[in-house]
Amino acid sequence: MLSLDYNNRFIHDILTERFQTGNPSSIDQVVTDFDGVTFHISTPESKTKILISLYMKCFSELVNYGTLGLLNQIYGPYVHNPVESGYNFSIVIDLEQLPSTQEEREQLIISASLLKRNALAAPFHGAFAKQAELAEIVKKDPENIVLVNKKSVAENYMAIHYRDEEMIILWPEHDRVTVVFSTKFLEEADRIFGKVFLQEFVDARRRPSIQTAPQVLFSYRDPPLEIRNVGGIKNEHDDTGFVTFVLFERHFTPQVREDCISHIQIFRNTLHYHIKASKAYMHQRMRKRVADFQKVLNRAKPDVKMERKTASGRSFAHA
Repeated sequence: MLSLDYNNRFIHDILTERFQTGNPSSIDQVVTDFDGVTFHISTPESKTKILISLYMKCFSELVNYGTLGLLNQIYGPYVHNPVESGYNFSIVIDLEQLPSTQEEREQLIISASLLKRNALAAPFHGAFAKQAELAEIVKKDPENIVLVNKKSVAENYMAIHYRDEEMIILWPEHDRVTVVFSTKFLEEADRIFGKVFLQEFVDARRRPSIQTAPQVLFSYRDPPLEIRNVGGIKNEHDDTGFVTFVLFERHFTPQVREDCISHIQIFRNTLHYHIKASKAYMHQRMRKRVADFQKVLNRAKPDVKMERKTASGRSFAHA
């Protein structure tokens, strides 16, 4: 299975090029990323100051979950105020004031290209922190586990409408964090391929080597009971599916937390990428099979005998 990149490749490549060149030039590029996210890379003030601006449809929701605080913590002196008009967040990199070491420069390039990923990471960090609080509460009062978890689902769930008619919902409990993706399958074939693909997640977890992987659940039309009252969920049609990941404490320890967030963020795009790749492969195989059958039919055509006549009027068959 192919794993998609978490960062924006265009931002990574253009910054790598500009950090190495001694003669910078003007930039004015608008780049679209997954999930309708838009980047604007430009040099409005001077050729040595690269402004990178981000637009996300769900940014106002992310602000409620602490995204601005997280982005300011990550990008610090590179945060640009005021934000570029029409965008949600901006950073500026001055080529004349780059870090001194090559390692620090490479880290800056990676960090800038992960702008979208970092913006979407705040709800996950919040859910993990809240899970730790609930775990401490349960330790002090273990008899109220059910009440604590039920109250947490009602009060601490976070809904991110990151795409039209699709969303990410996550909520913490005392021993886990549950993440639900709602996704639309626009074609019947996509729904079939998606079901097969997701069934592999369930079957693969039975292998002894990966039994500690997160639990994966999948359903059509009917969302999980905990979120059926969340605004924006539509389940009137068969083209909506719900994928649930159950993350236990071992899945988001401080050592692996960042990788966990990156992997789960890209899940929806990875799923639909592989559905489209599978359809393309099937179409290629079908076209090749049709071409092979056409060759067989061409070879099976009988020889056509042509009747000719001589000058005297006699006729004879000519193959």
